[in-house]
Amino acid sequence: MAYHLEGRLLEVCDCRVLCPCWIGEDPDNGTCDSVLAYHFDAGTIQGVDVAGRTLAIVSHIPGNVLAGNFRMALYLDQGTTDAQEKALLDVYTGKLGGPVAELAKLVGEVISVQRVPITFDVNEGKGTLKVGDTSHAEMDHYKGPDGAVTTLSNTIFSTVPGAPVFVGKATRYRSKHAELGHDLDLEGHNALQSTFVFDA
Repeated sequence: MAYHLEGRLLEVCDCRVLCPCWIGEDPDNGTCDSVLAYHFDAGTIQGVDVAGRTLAIVSHIPGNVLAGNFRMALYLDQGTTDAQEKALLDVYTGKLGGPVAELAKLVGEVISVQRVPITFDVNEGKGTLKVGDTSHAEMDHYKGPDGAVTTLSNTIFSTVPGAPVFVGKATRYRSKHAELGHDLDLEGHNALQSTFVFDA
């Protein structure tokens, strides 16, 4: 087995609730500017333990998500070792195949890879994500009539292939990245949360 990863996802973008990208429709603004982060509660990649690490992606999607050509900046939390960085990049650039490689196929350009302070906090379905000085998001979820978190599954696009996502809203979303065209300070836009297990 090339990798086994278990963890949680936090994601927010500048589309209104719910982001059309997940069902293959064009983004609300014609483009989609997002930040998402994967926190690995457990996992190994070709024998390298990556438990406790967080990988964040700040991205610009230039049109329909299924057409690809994403431009993105990758961030790893400051505690990441050189071996862990190589292992995680091998997964998230698609080199090791599996479910993550399907997402990697949509990437046109990775403009940078950096290690920065990352805050990834989920408590009772609410989440806070901070990626260095670039992005900050605070999220809350929606609930159904039974009190359970509203869930989205079986979508044509997913940043967590094979896993359901919990539909939410960002009470605040700020992102500044000149090269990606991010200059955002928004309230009430799309947010998603998930737990995932990836095997390849």
